[in-house]
Amino acid sequence: MEIYTPKNSIEMIKAQISSRGIKNINVLKAMEIVPRDKFVPKKLAPLAWSDQPLPIGFSQTISQPYVVAFMTEMLELDSNSRILEIGTGSGYQTAVLSKIGKEIFSVEIIKKLSDRAKKTFTELGYNNIHLKVYNGRYGWEEFAPFSHIIVTAASQDTPKNLLNQLKADGKMIIPLGKKPFSQNLTLITKYKKNITKRKILPVRFVPLVQK
Repeated sequence: MEIYTPKNSIEMIKAQISSRGIKNINVLKAMEIVPRDKFVPKKLAPLAWSDQPLPIGFSQTISQPYVVAFMTEMLELDSNSRILEIGTGSGYQTAVLSKIGKEIFSVEIIKKLSDRAKKTFTELGYNNIHLKVYNGRYGWEEFAPFSHIIVTAASQDTPKNLLNQLKADGKMIIPLGKKPFSQNLTLITKYKKNITKRKILPVRFVPLVQK
């Protein structure tokens, strides 16, 4: 039986995003206007709208659209959000965030991926994104605190530097797990006197690069 592959963002949203419970209007609009095919290798462009992760080189992947939408919706962003993203990767998640929040600060440890994403952002005219080549576990202290943090690679624990850079009443979403490619997407909310953690979805992310 032939597997249905959406041919554009509208088909993707109808078949894979809204149909699976994503309701936030800002998220759906961002997913519609960001061209995922510009963030994957050209040879994989025909699969750009399919609900699957795709390789982007350097043992990294672009996340499946549903996971991008789900993580974004869970953060409850608005037009004033200042967001720290750990793991620029292809830049697709970054671009989706940029269409909702005020400013995006994205950290990537692999320079060639960061440079490639920067080129794509420039070509698409996305100008509220700031990039840094650095170890994501340390965050981006210069511009802290952030209202939201999103980590797009798996960690065995919650990096303390990231928690310290999160505002009070801020939210962080991160894949946590001890086993490679088997984690739980975890929503962390930081209050003035305590922190809550809630496991919300089993996922498989590439590991957060340590060095």
